[in-house]
Amino acid sequence: MFQEGSFRGFETELRDPGIAVITFNQPERLNGLTQAIKRDLIEQLTQAQMDDRVRVVLFTGSGRAFSAGDDITGRPLSPGAQLVPDIFPGHREAISTYEGLRVLSQPLNSAVRSLDKLSIAAINGIAIQTGLSLALSCDFRIASKEARLGSATLRFGLLPDEGGQYLLVQLMGVAKTMDFLMHRRIVSADEALGLGLVHEVAEPGDLPARAMALATELANGPQVAMRLLKRTIYNAAEMTWAHALDDIAAKTAIGDHHPDAREGVAAFRERREPRFNQWLEQD
Repeated sequence: MFQEGSFRGFETELRDPGIAVITFNQPERLNGLTQAIKRDLIEQLTQAQMDDRVRVVLFTGSGRAFSAGDDITGRPLSPGAQLVPDIFPGHREAISTYEGLRVLSQPLNSAVRSLDKLSIAAINGIAIQTGLSLALSCDFRIASKEARLGSATLRFGLLPDEGGQYLLVQLMGVAKTMDFLMHRRIVSADEALGLGLVHEVAEPGDLPARAMALATELANGPQVAMRLLKRTIYNAAEMTWAHALDDIAAKTAIGDHHPDAREGVAAFRERREPRFNQWLEQD
């Protein structure tokens, strides 16, 4: 079951109609992420995936940052419940860096991207490095006009090692990604919109309401069909034409026989708005 409350580095709340809001709550450290926070976030996303009450996951930050990347200060986290036990963080030498990235850091973005339920990043402020990659892993991104987005890893002689380069190539293409990363660009919300990194830009005071409006719209849609469609869209980006056709045919075989599909057809014939997700309400 999706747990609500205050955890290490973030807090969660489940709002009607099934919107899991995850808010980074360490504004004094620009919502920097640690290995412990990432592991707890993965557990929260696992819970969200398996809890039928959750239909949409919404990430946002507090203060002037969405997340400014990894917190490497070593300072203790503010008090909060711990969802998973601590383990060795890695990054001691070459092999443990490889292991730490593959087992601790990269799985957070994979968990966001692999979530069947739709996800939204409400980018309230700075989104850098890990924070940017997390936002790009979400299905939808709305940015405050005050937001600034960038990788900036080369400023420290480091690499976008949590999948940022892959996500940027998918959204912008190779040429723009090369320019973005090699020139260490940190762009405004409007520039990010022009580059295709965000779907919408909102006034700072309007961002929470706009993000919740989108989340509500998505949560009220036919959940099974939307989750199947999400998967086949991401699959299509990496499949051949023949494989993509087979993939969507297999998913259509599931969706066409779901109660939501029968309700959608009935509503069309009766010239009324469909009432999707009755199966969730019954549960």
